[in-house]
Amino acid sequence: MRQFLLALTVLPALSGMARAENLNESLRPAARPDDIRLVADASQAIETATRLSTAPTTVGPGLRRSLRPVKRPAELKPASFRQSLPEPERTPGFSRWLEGFRKRAVIQGIEAGVFDAAFARAGFLPKVIERDRNQSEFTLSMGAYLGRAASDTRVENGREKAREQARTLAAIEREYGVPAHIVTAVWGMESNYGSNRGDMHLISALATLAYEGRRGAFFEKQLLAALQILQSGDTTADLMRASWAGAMGHTQFIPTSYLAYAVDFTGDGRRDIWSDDPTDALASTAAYLARAGWVRGMPWGVEVKLSDGFNYDHAADKRMPSDWARLGVRGMDGQPVSDYGAAKLLLPAGANGPAFLVFKNFDVIKRYNASNAYALGVGHLGDRIAGAGPLISQWPEGERSLRRAEARELQTLLTRSGYSTRGVDGRIGPNTVKAIRAYQKASGMPADGHPSPALLDRLRR
Repeated sequence: MRQFLLALTVLPALSGMARAENLNESLRPAARPDDIRLVADASQAIETATRLSTAPTTVGPGLRRSLRPVKRPAELKPASFRQSLPEPERTPGFSRWLEGFRKRAVIQGIEAGVFDAAFARAGFLPKVIERDRNQSEFTLSMGAYLGRAASDTRVENGREKAREQARTLAAIEREYGVPAHIVTAVWGMESNYGSNRGDMHLISALATLAYEGRRGAFFEKQLLAALQILQSGDTTADLMRASWAGAMGHTQFIPTSYLAYAVDFTGDGRRDIWSDDPTDALASTAAYLARAGWVRGMPWGVEVKLSDGFNYDHAADKRMPSDWARLGVRGMDGQPVSDYGAAKLLLPAGANGPAFLVFKNFDVIKRYNASNAYALGVGHLGDRIAGAGPLISQWPEGERSLRRAEARELQTLLTRSGYSTRGVDGRIGPNTVKAIRAYQKASGMPADGHPSPALLDRLRR
């Protein structure tokens, strides 16, 4: 599982009958922008959105869907959060960068009037740079992370939200084939069911990150895509609330992904993922997952147990569940898992923790956020929302993810010991897992490939 960051935010209490959840940490492991597997090229996203434009069709009582708006609303409601926006700055350096970016944006098709209106109240936000540079590394154990992702409160709130949106979610499921409980789980993981949609002025936040330069090219592309959204008439700059890193709406789309995948499911002519009504955001999430290859009728994964003496040489295999059963991998009820499709064995805490057979839909969820922890969180929360109970297996005490520096040290020590990881970058990829398995097997350990702190301590000796 690759290294990722945990953004520290406060999740506000849910409104209405949903219970408040006092969490101080986002449940979305925040990938570094150069790792994000969403559409990163604004021109590509615009081309994709144009190519996929379709006329609206009926998908349910009173609901329509289309990829692009078919009409432009005469006016949009004023920004209800306008007074809460932090005051941007206009430094000489930022103003010079803005002048150059304006020229680049116009060349790429942004109308001068759209650009000037978007930046009328936009500027440099020091708070965004502060957050960007002070993110904490994600080092929770997988058990602790899933405990937060599928806490009793989050599950109860998710079930309540699923009931409130039952008609909409059913229509979305019919259209895109993604189960209602999975869409609801993404909603819960991304914004705590809409209670934490972001409080930043998107144009200012993206402009700040683009100007700052550390990842300027990526954020310029996102900013260009945001301007294209404004030019299409979906929303206004003041209504375009986002996280400090530019993730927008109920299910936290970045602008390029919005252009490529967002849909107008209500039929009002706008792909509105920002409003209190979550319909377009939920449908856009389902459309995204469907386009990523979601398979109807296939689960994301199933908790399993391994037979005593399981041969971990097979841990990297991909097999049908019936084949896994012959190797000693069965459901928690002792029966073979149904042959939904080829599955991989996932051991997120190594040989001493829970085990899962995960299917293609697990990888589809990872297209939304490329971490095993996130995909497990969405899958497990979704199962709980649908009525399942907690996981049966226990998580090992003291287990946690390696910090980036520790992962680099692990790779260095493995390579020195003759088990090359083919590079030292602090990311636990297939080459590192292969090296870990080889070392474990040679050392008489279960070859589970898990990069644990205990393994690092052993290599240090």
